[in-house]
Amino acid sequence: MKPFTLERTQIVPISLEAAWKFFSNPVNLTKITPPEMDFRITSPPQNDIYAGQIITYTVRPLMRVLVNWTTEITHVDSPRFFVDEQRFGPYRFWHHQHRFREVAGGVEVYDLIHYLLLHDQLAGLINSLFVAPRLKRIFEFRRMALMKLFPQK
Repeated sequence: MKPFTLERTQIVPISLEAAWKFFSNPVNLTKITPPEMDFRITSPPQNDIYAGQIITYTVRPLMRVLVNWTTEITHVDSPRFFVDEQRFGPYRFWHHQHRFREVAGGVEVYDLIHYLLLHDQLAGLINSLFVAPRLKRIFEFRRMALMKLFPQK
């Protein structure tokens, strides 16, 4: 089965270094995740992001069901990009690229997510009815949260 994809781009009016510092720190995920998802990091805090880093957390992605999620940071090229991949969690496959580049007005934050759902036969229906709309709402919340955290000057 071909993975589903989600792409998002946003200009944030900060420096590349500030963008890297913010996005590469897992603690900041709580600031850009909808509160109803009850996102909580359960692994010990780390100072710097690195390839091989394991991050565990709990989240309520749909219908308030608590899910344990484990991701591994698989690639890091500071301050340009990093990749997190789900090792255990609600998806059969999750690969999330975070890319940053300086542009006029700040930093372009680009996300590319490839994911597969657990049920092949119903994946298209489940994705179109539940998962894709939910991911879009999560990233819209994130867009608005970033605009509040880093307002235009």
